[in-house]
Amino acid sequence: MSGDEAKGSNARLRLSGGRLLAEMLALSRPGPIFGMGGFQLLPFYEGCRRLGLDHRLVNDERCGAFAADAWARIANRPGLCDGTLGPGATNLVTALVESLNAGIPLIAITGDAHRAHAGKNMTQEARQTEILRPAVKEVLRVERTERIPELVRRAFALATSGRPGPVILDVPEDVAHEEIEIDASALWLDPATLEVPARPTRPDPQALARAAALLSRAERPLLLAGGGVHLSRAWEALRALVEAHGIPVAHTMSGKGAVPCTHPLSAGLFGRYSRIANELVARADLLLAVGCKLGEIATRRFTLLPEGTPLVQIDICPEEIGRTARVEVGIAADARLALCDLAAELGPPRVDREPWRREVAERMARWREEARPRLLSEEKPISVARLVHEIERALPEDGILVADGGFAAHWAALFFDTRRAGRHFLADRGFASIGYGLPGAIGAALAAPGRAVVALTGDGGLNMTLGELETARRCGAVFTLVVVNNAASGYVKALQHAVYGAYQSSDLCELDYAAIARAMGCRGIRVEDPAELAPALRAGLDERTVPTVVDVVVTRDPARMLPGVDSRVLRVRPGDRPV
Repeated sequence: MSGDEAKGSNARLRLSGGRLLAEMLALSRPGPIFGMGGFQLLPFYEGCRRLGLDHRLVNDERCGAFAADAWARIANRPGLCDGTLGPGATNLVTALVESLNAGIPLIAITGDAHRAHAGKNMTQEARQTEILRPAVKEVLRVERTERIPELVRRAFALATSGRPGPVILDVPEDVAHEEIEIDASALWLDPATLEVPARPTRPDPQALARAAALLSRAERPLLLAGGGVHLSRAWEALRALVEAHGIPVAHTMSGKGAVPCTHPLSAGLFGRYSRIANELVARADLLLAVGCKLGEIATRRFTLLPEGTPLVQIDICPEEIGRTARVEVGIAADARLALCDLAAELGPPRVDREPWRREVAERMARWREEARPRLLSEEKPISVARLVHEIERALPEDGILVADGGFAAHWAALFFDTRRAGRHFLADRGFASIGYGLPGAIGAALAAPGRAVVALTGDGGLNMTLGELETARRCGAVFTLVVVNNAASGYVKALQHAVYGAYQSSDLCELDYAAIARAMGCRGIRVEDPAELAPALRAGLDERTVPTVVDVVVTRDPARMLPGVDSRVLRVRPGDRPV
């Protein structure tokens, strides 16, 4: 039944709880639902089948939640996933924390034990709501079948409001299987809660005036953009402000694309690794953080932001303001609305910032010239900088790069340039768990059919999730998965090298992932010469029927596995503990 039909209908419907849940989700214009079923949720699965909902079986529930997370990042709508009682529910935890920390809207449906027998050693039973609760914004347990419509509405409102995040709908077996009569008019959803941001809030005028007064006097302001810029869709408002007032923009890994990386005012990545931005932070006389938590990596373990430099922080969550750094002015508001209102409050520029703009452009030009040998390196095994550069050249402007956790994300964040504003770079930085690359590629490809999707993963990350190649092939998700093959848990081995010069539990077997891909019915290309990178990537992007795995043999030297010196080991001597 459509939403319009339900709204105007006095009909009584007889539905199982699972079918009622499927009917409610159908009203949301849902994307794919990623999950693995069990007896508890069988009526929900039957409801999905009857309603034609796009449910995709995964091989591991964590990967289903990762795929839903990536889908949500591209669509700016809640991703959907499910897991059955016990291990299905607990397998979701790692991915749910990623979404929670990154502010990604997600609704996860979990089956639970029959209430008449719960606590009596039911098969696979666990205290799953207690396990899941700290991993999500809220756990909504359905205790009465007739409350399913109300609680689904609540789940969407929680997932998309304020700082977005994941929500659990926990459905006991007897609730899912019970049949009830319900008025059709109860089946409705609030359209305002179906995408992010839901009901965005404007800033306090007094805080806005104080921020504008500081900014209007600053000669060397620097804007620090985080992932909240993407959640708010604040790209145009940000660009209008910084172009009108000559404000350079540095970004976190999640904030890449706040302005195109090729924009004259782009200062690139700041934090643990940096092009020129860390030096600009030290030179700035005002910092404007927008949608940025200012966590460990962004602040080089809380040492980057200079004491005495005024900081204006804009965040949708009031409790995040001033959490990690002293704030001169805090603005609790939606990023887009805050930037629009700040621009209106500022009026015409009062300070000549041309010298500051020129300094940024000159510094970036020097960095690009210094980086050129790395980007064009002919060395064998292949340099990761050269690999990232070739991915950048191969992807069209509207393409999407998904970066797995670990060093794949750091290399890509430092060297990959987006050419359009928007979320064209997906990195799992909420929890930074490795294993995101392959399921993230599935979610991104299904969210953006027809667009080029490349995922960059390490061999360690792929080993965790390799079975999802079967999922991708079955689902018709087409993308190019690039494997940084160094036969190691690369980041850990590099850190061990920097601190101890010795290694423990960081080496992997030498595997041919291209051959594995071919054995799984996908396309596989192995690359050992940098000259072969461009043709291999082009072949992957041209393939439109199955996923392509490009297995790239990169350096085995742990001294060269990272894009720069990790800030955590700068002051560590062998035998010391990192600070």
